[in-house]
Order: sequence, then structure tokens, then C-alpha cells
Amino acid sequence: MDDLLIRPLEPYDTDEAAQVWWRSRHADPSLLPPAIHTPKQVASWFADVLLPDAQTWVGLDDGRIVAVLTLDGDDLDQLYVDPDAAGQGVGSTLVDLAKDLRPGGLALWTFQSNTRAQAFYARHGFTEVRRTDGVANEERAPDIRMTWGHHPEALT
Repeated sequence: MDDLLIRPLEPYDTDEAAQVWWRSRHADPSLLPPAIHTPKQVASWFADVLLPDAQTWVGLDDGRIVAVLTLDGDDLDQLYVDPDAAGQGVGSTLVDLAKDLRPGGLALWTFQSNTRAQAFYARHGFTEVRRTDGVANEERAPDIRMTWGHHPEALT
């Protein structure tokens, strides 16, 4: 995608960004457990939590939000690309931004069922450091912790 514009999330973006998150999250039910919140709750979370409390960026193509990235400290907390824009390098561009912003290292969680995300992050230098039964996440779905760079959780 040649004309991708990346900029911080703005208040007027939150509904559209939440819709991208929702569409991406539900594009392939075999990869991700269903969201436990409604679309309205997700939009409120973008407006009330991600906008003020986290570092969130949006990727735009021709004025339309096609991706969302949130960093929470050194955690790559959210990375969702609209299904219509998947496979065009948008996610890779946002991972590169995250690495530039956190050169000391990053960590993330992905569901064990999301083999596509695991392969994507592995291509970008992330390595698995542990697996859990999912008891600590909202969905109660088994997950994987992955790190990149010199993150404190990285295996030595």
C-alpha cells in the first residue's frame, strides 16, 4: 500500500477505528475467539481508554482507517488490519513503527489459535517465550507471549 498515512488516533477516529478492530477480529472465526464485548462497548473503549491512556496510531488509505496499533508501555497491545487491506504490508509498516518507538524491545500476547498472527510476528523477529491456558485473559482462551529485541521477558 503506497499511500498509507500513519498518525495518532484522534477523538473523531474512535468509532471508525473500533469498526476496523471489530471487522478484523471477526474476519476468520477459526483464528480468534469471539469478542466478549459488543461493538458499542468496543467503541467506548477506544474513546474512553485507548484515546486518553495509550499510544494508539491509525493507518489510513485514501482517508479511510485500515489499521490500528496500540502500544501500552513496551507491549504491542493491539494490531488489527481491516480484512480488505490485509496482505498489503500495512501490518508490517505498523510493526516497524512499534519497533522504532520501542527500540529496547517489545512484547505481545496472541491467541494460540491465531497461527496467522504467530507466523506474522515470527517473520518480524518475535519469538515465543511462554504459553498459558488463557485464565488471565478476558476470553479465557489459551495464549502465547512473544517478545522482540532486548525485552526483559526475552529468553536468554
